[in-house]
Amino acid sequence: MVTTNITPDVETGIGAWSYPAFERAMRQGISRDGHHLYPAFPYTHFTRVADADMQALYAYLMAQEPVHSTPPATRLPFPLNLRPLVAGWNALFLRTGELQPDPERSADWNRGRYLVEGLGHCSACHAPRNALGAEKSGQDAILAGGWAEGWEAPALGGLSKAPVPWSEQDLFDYLRTGYSPLHGPAGGPMAPVVAELSALPDQDIRAMATYLASHGPTDVSESDRTAAAQAIETAATSVSTDTSRAGRLYDGACAVCHDGGERPDMFGIRPSLAFNSNVHSDHPDNLIRVILNGAASPTPLHAGAMPAFGPVLDDSQIADLAAYIRGRFAPGRQPWADTADTVRRLRADPTAQ
Repeated sequence: MVTTNITPDVETGIGAWSYPAFERAMRQGISRDGHHLYPAFPYTHFTRVADADMQALYAYLMAQEPVHSTPPATRLPFPLNLRPLVAGWNALFLRTGELQPDPERSADWNRGRYLVEGLGHCSACHAPRNALGAEKSGQDAILAGGWAEGWEAPALGGLSKAPVPWSEQDLFDYLRTGYSPLHGPAGGPMAPVVAELSALPDQDIRAMATYLASHGPTDVSESDRTAAAQAIETAATSVSTDTSRAGRLYDGACAVCHDGGERPDMFGIRPSLAFNSNVHSDHPDNLIRVILNGAASPTPLHAGAMPAFGPVLDDSQIADLAAYIRGRFAPGRQPWADTADTVRRLRADPTAQ
């Protein structure tokens, strides 16, 4: 699927669009010429945006430099190429209308909800979908995890696999800087999201953190979180030297950046793999993607990036390394059963899921 030109070029962009045409596309998923937009464009979330913000978006886009460019046409297999079918999809799943504040909640919570569920459309990635590609509804599906661009988008609420529950401060740090010491750095499609969020004021980031934290466990004290973190880190750093092939691979490729102790901080932050949600996930995909392709620093606030090991390690080495990391840093989780197959699949098709 190819995105379209939304610069204000009259011939190839949206320069000839009136505000009502723009609003209809954003709220109903119908283009200026009447054809239906595919719901990969998240109009199901933008429909909840307030009028003032919708008008501001239109004014901003129309103030940009026009670019004369016609992207390639989207080509989908039958029957997905039949756009009129989207009308039926909308009848089933599109719920129009601005998001109304909850009077029982604080102003910060409501602001966070508005940003997360509307403009930020976080559940577009972080929610499961049904057989027709719509986000599942119901309390048990809210931010319960999904997939985006072949990456697992982990659950953000009570179903999170994070070994230490996310606190509001953890979420603020992660969204503001791209890094939380007890959860690790942003990677994959989340890294550019954090970079874009850098334009938001702290107040909005704090509101998002307040809303997201309300979906996690609320009965975990700060002392409980600290004790759990200390126990996890102690278990991870007390492992004796492993002379197996996987242990040697880890020590040579990973330890300088990911082990604690007296090693100097050579490349910026030193995230502990014991707290990384990817290591505790039910699926090895995200960890293997990062080993294969590396990871750029999500924001300029933290120096350092992880190199790609795909060009220098073969499939069996990467599979062994991923299994070693899982066993050492998530000892309470079941071993992954499909690391070798996952490495082959992701190396052959980097966009595969």
